[in-house]
Amino acid sequence: MLRIGAMLTLLPLPAMAAALDGTQLSLIWVVPFVGILLSIAFMPLFTPHLWHHHYGKVAAGWAALLLLPLAVVFGLEKAGGEIAYVLMQEYIPFIMLLLALYTTGGGVLLKGTLVGTPATNTALLAIGTVLASVMGTTGASMLLIRPVLRANAFRQQKTHVFVFFIFLVSNIGGSLTPIGDPPLYLGFLAGISFFWPTTHLFGEFLVCALVLLGIFYMIDSWAWAREKPAVPGGVREPLTV
Repeated sequence: MLRIGAMLTLLPLPAMAAALDGTQLSLIWVVPFVGILLSIAFMPLFTPHLWHHHYGKVAAGWAALLLLPLAVVFGLEKAGGEIAYVLMQEYIPFIMLLLALYTTGGGVLLKGTLVGTPATNTALLAIGTVLASVMGTTGASMLLIRPVLRANAFRQQKTHVFVFFIFLVSNIGGSLTPIGDPPLYLGFLAGISFFWPTTHLFGEFLVCALVLLGIFYMIDSWAWAREKPAVPGGVREPLTV
């Protein structure tokens, strides 16, 4: 996809094509975006075979449903200029950021033996939530998912741990900087101050994080008591990098 995007930017599109006026777009233009989001959310659940073998075609279909009407309604020049702008100014920089965060976070290995008690799990999720705005949700998720998996490997009731991991570390935690959240990063590329989310969203971030961590601790405590797991024996080693 990245290679195709780079090739498209080399096409002889008008360099000074008039920008597309967003005020001319009605809500009907968001249908392809909503469609691809719903496809990502539900097709792996209800039609996994179709999705895993044809997700590229599904994405291309939704993209065509946007680009073709765009060219018909506003002309090939404006549509081509808009595609080139999005590729060069938004898509490629965003993919490069994700690649950097994925490589950095995936290159750090945390060693040690942790037991997935409610207190330990809550602490790991809290640390990941804070780190997500520093090293991105991708980097923080890559860094902490392995310790969380190892700590809870012996437990039978642990699905909720990873659900809250996604809520906190992979989503809410990245709301304080452009590094942590894709829409904030796109806003930063458009000229919004880097620390605007930190100063304007800190209260909301804190409320959401504390509420979800509290709910998680209660659920995990209930599951821990109900399961009565046989905690692995042996000396506990400190977590090291």
